[in-house]
Amino acid sequence: MQPQIVRPCPSQEYYFQEGCHILELSNAADDAAVSIARARVAPGVTTHWHRLRGVTERYVLTHGVGEVEIGDLPPRQVAAPDVVIIPPGCRQRIRNIGEHDLVFLAICSPRFTPEVYESLEEADP
Repeated sequence: MQPQIVRPCPSQEYYFQEGCHILELSNAADDAAVSIARARVAPGVTTHWHRLRGVTERYVLTHGVGEVEIGDLPPRQVAAPDVVIIPPGCRQRIRNIGEHDLVFLAICSPRFTPEVYESLEEADP
């Protein structure tokens, strides 16, 4: 890995299958210890139940208000500057309960790759 400054381009934001928009801020094979993405959930939207195999994820809330469900914990309201810590293999989803976009940083260690993502929508009652 070399020292660098990464300037993500907002036009590279994409819609991810779980129900949110993602802008990768830092996710490279030569920095495999961590990845950072900005997630954006529209008002009224709930992301799909999912889990990450072998990856700890942290949501760092920056804008908006949501309701997060992780593991067997009861739903909890979250807003900036809350941090939600999600252990590897723990089911999760978040719902935007506000009037504006819910925005948070998704910080994964080790870094997120599509192979670690597992949808649990079929298991959702």
